[in-house]
Amino acid sequence: MRILVIGGTQFIGRHVVAELLARGDEVTLFHRGRTNPSLFPEVSHILGDRNSDLSGLANGDWDATIDTSAYFPRQVKLLAEHLGVRGGTYVHVSSVSAYASPIEAGYTEDAPLQTLSDPTIEEVTGQTYGGLKALCELEAQRSFRHVPVAIVRPTYVVGPYDHTQRFTWWIEMIARGGVFLAPGPKENPFQVIDVRDLADFMVTLAHAQTAGTYHTVSPPSGITFAEFLELVKAVVGPSDLNLEWVEPSLLREVGVNESVFPLWAGDDPDRNVGAANPERAYAAGLAPRPLRDTIEDTHAWAMADGFDPLQVPGFGLSQEQVSDLLARIGETA
Repeated sequence: MRILVIGGTQFIGRHVVAELLARGDEVTLFHRGRTNPSLFPEVSHILGDRNSDLSGLANGDWDATIDTSAYFPRQVKLLAEHLGVRGGTYVHVSSVSAYASPIEAGYTEDAPLQTLSDPTIEEVTGQTYGGLKALCELEAQRSFRHVPVAIVRPTYVVGPYDHTQRFTWWIEMIARGGVFLAPGPKENPFQVIDVRDLADFMVTLAHAQTAGTYHTVSPPSGITFAEFLELVKAVVGPSDLNLEWVEPSLLREVGVNESVFPLWAGDDPDRNVGAANPERAYAAGLAPRPLRDTIEDTHAWAMADGFDPLQVPGFGLSQEQVSDLLARIGETA
């Protein structure tokens, strides 16, 4: 098939392109040429900017368009205006963050979406990200109404080449050994999706010209945050590793909030976002690999890449915070 990828050279996009090429598709990339510009020299590259210059898309016809980089509804609308029906089936990457709060465990794709008091805002923050993703979805349905529209809503996308470093940080911190302060509650629900499985599913949707909205998450029934860390420990943790669990109340006493630990929901009322029902996606062909495999492959990539979890700005605890927390834990033991 002839597939147009918006983006295609970073994380999700690069895995999408790799999957397309593995299936023998004819691929065109539209991107700015700033991130990994030398990737995929065997495919057609159209340089431009989805915010200001889409003139490179004035000609051409594709069976499907896979959009990995839309954050504002204006971007979706502008793309549709330039492509019309020439782009074929439109596959759009959204997020479970699009849902309104609070969310119940086991929620389906029909749960209410977020709204923004100012739908024209174009600043991505923790408060606006979900609402903007919801608006992008609505714009996709409206602007691409003459072609099939497939929307995927992942939780955390993880795996090799993850530039966000969130999942990788946990793996490499635990791989260091010693005492690791693990933030509770242990029972928080937890779901991720391997980027390679997400890419495979998106390409499957494009090939089948499928319309619909899908939760792309794994494991299907979810696991607890404690089970996730214990699995990481079993896969990469050295024998001297000790997980020391700390409740959110103690963490707050030393100035720790959710941003310090990536992928950690703490005692946030929306922690059930990691308990999505993915039955619809599994029925449509989503087939995630075991989480153990994702951990192993991410660790191998991180080691080859020279990843150092202690050098990630903003993640983790300072030595002073660790000492303070260990002292508080000792007092309450």
